[in-house]
Amino acid sequence: MTNPTGRRVTANIGLSLDGHYSGPGGPGDMGAIVSYATTDVARAHLGRIHETATTAVLGRLNAEGFLGFWPTIAADENADPRDRAYAKWLVDAEKVVFSTTLTEAPWDRARIVDAPAADVIADLKANGEGDILVNSSASVIKALLADDLVDRLYLMICPEITGGGQRLFVDGLPASKWTLAYQEVGELGEMALVYDRVR
Repeated sequence: MTNPTGRRVTANIGLSLDGHYSGPGGPGDMGAIVSYATTDVARAHLGRIHETATTAVLGRLNAEGFLGFWPTIAADENADPRDRAYAKWLVDAEKVVFSTTLTEAPWDRARIVDAPAADVIADLKANGEGDILVNSSASVIKALLADDLVDRLYLMICPEITGGGQRLFVDGLPASKWTLAYQEVGELGEMALVYDRVR
């Protein structure tokens, strides 16, 4: 199947050393990840994830959570310029929000979809240009991994073991091979990794 627009599907997420994107306390238990979010390596990684993307794909929880944080960073002249550049991109980008409960888009330039992730991504890939970034929304990333639709993975590996929580890479995913496109290690032991799908 050819992709006439050449759009790639990229996905960004932070993981603990034992593979969790949240801790045993539930979806909001992000201590093992958030502790490393303001390092130079993490901020450079933040810049990397959006430099070629034109569309942000979010689950409802992230869309609502991001709305309470990133627009204020975009407007804050004293914010770290790397954070602010990402925030401005996110505010201005086309946003697609997966939700079965929202009736109104929580952001400007956003639309709500209640459809299989594979179908939505196929529609996005058929039109427009630039990468489609699935931004820290594990439920969407999992669905796309299950259908082998992710072309690039941006991972922040944080050097903590949570001992429990939710995993991104679950049993039953189709086998796939990836090549390392970029790596950087920070002073705290955090790692920014970029993997491209070998097809």
